[in-house]
Amino acid sequence: MSEPLLQSDLVIIGIGEHHLGKTPMSSIGLGSCVGLVIHDRDKGIGVLAHIMLPVSQGKQERPGKYADTAVEMMIGELAKAGSNPYSLVAKIAGGASMFKSFSGNLNIGERNVEAIRKLLKERNIPIVGEEVGGDMGRTIVYIPAERGKVTIRKGNNIIIEI
Repeated sequence: MSEPLLQSDLVIIGIGEHHLGKTPMSSIGLGSCVGLVIHDRDKGIGVLAHIMLPVSQGKQERPGKYADTAVEMMIGELAKAGSNPYSLVAKIAGGASMFKSFSGNLNIGERNVEAIRKLLKERNIPIVGEEVGGDMGRTIVYIPAERGKVTIRKGNNIIIEI
C-alpha cells in the first residue's frame, strides 16, 4: 500500500502550464479546459498539461495552453527523456460545458476534447482513460510512479480513477 499523498508532494499545473517527470502532478479546477496526460508505460514518467484552447493560431508563448502545440511539445519532451513512442498512452479529463447558454461552435470544452483526440490519433497514441464533458469542473491528480494513475475529483465531490 502506498503512503498517502501530501499536498506538498504535488506539482500544481496551472492554465497553459505543463510538467514532465515522475513527481505527482495536479491540475485544479478544470472546467472547459482539459488535463492531458501522456504517460510512458515503460519508463514510469509522463507529462501533464492544462490545455485551455484547441488551436494556437500561430501563438508560441505558452505551448501548454493550446491543444495543437501542447501535444507536439509533450511528445517532444518525452522523446528527449528517452521515451519510445510505442510505450506512450494518454488520459484526458475536463472539457466540460460550464455555461448551458453557450452551445455548438462556442462549446470550448467539447472543441478541446475533439482537437486532443484527433491529434493523439494522428500520432498513434491511444487514449486509455477519460472523464470528459458534462457540466461540472474537475480536479485531477496524476501519479506517474503508480502506473500512470489518474484520480479525478468532480465538482460534486465524487472521486473516480481512470
